[in-house]
Amino acid sequence: MSTEDITTLVHPAIAVFFVFPLIGMVVHYAWQTRQRRMQTAAEGKSKIAPVVGPEHLKLGRYLSASVVGIALLGNAQPIFSEMLKNQTWAKESFRVTFVILMFVLTISSLVLLYKARTSLWRGVFATLTGMGLILIGCQPEIYRRGSEWYVSHYYCGMSAAMLMIFSLAIVQDIYKDRSNGWRKAHVALNCIALFFFIGQAFTGTRDLLEIPLSWQKPYVEQLYIQNCQTAPCEVKAAPAPAPQAPPP
Repeated sequence: MSTEDITTLVHPAIAVFFVFPLIGMVVHYAWQTRQRRMQTAAEGKSKIAPVVGPEHLKLGRYLSASVVGIALLGNAQPIFSEMLKNQTWAKESFRVTFVILMFVLTISSLVLLYKARTSLWRGVFATLTGMGLILIGCQPEIYRRGSEWYVSHYYCGMSAAMLMIFSLAIVQDIYKDRSNGWRKAHVALNCIALFFFIGQAFTGTRDLLEIPLSWQKPYVEQLYIQNCQTAPCEVKAAPAPAPQAPPP
């Protein structure tokens, strides 16, 4: 495999051996935490160890950073590989500088979001992180599958990343809110995020099947041009039947 093929596999490889196992652990501790809370409220005690809550919080914070990080990595590979291939720096130097600056600012905003303590600054840095992701994803080098957005790996991933950013921003408010409003919102939104993660598993596997290796790409593109653009567009009418002689 070429360097381009290896860099293409970095994003799904990290998702398989790190992010998805982490999702499983976070979901497990979330369920254990909820069960412990319900048993304590009903019976006054629970056999589930109290450590499940802090473990869920710690792993959840890791998961949020991992999802945003892998989204940035998944966007960076096609953007910079296509820019280097097409020598975009010579043609659009301002856009290249803007994209690099967006990556730096998005990562910086995510780091500051982890360090922020007040609700105001958490909201500011969460907004900046989300805006940075969106601006990076709007670059023309990104294949978004816009005609089939409902099965798009890009849109599922970006939606999951936005929900992770929001969960990270409200985590301190969950423990301060006695009405459990933020907790209920956290549970509901992360159930939706779980469905996005499942969608990511399906769409990511599909995209790996569709992406050819670098040496195969010219042949696949030629087949696409010949079979997918020419043949379906040419609707050939059936030949008219030959006239028959009248019966004697």
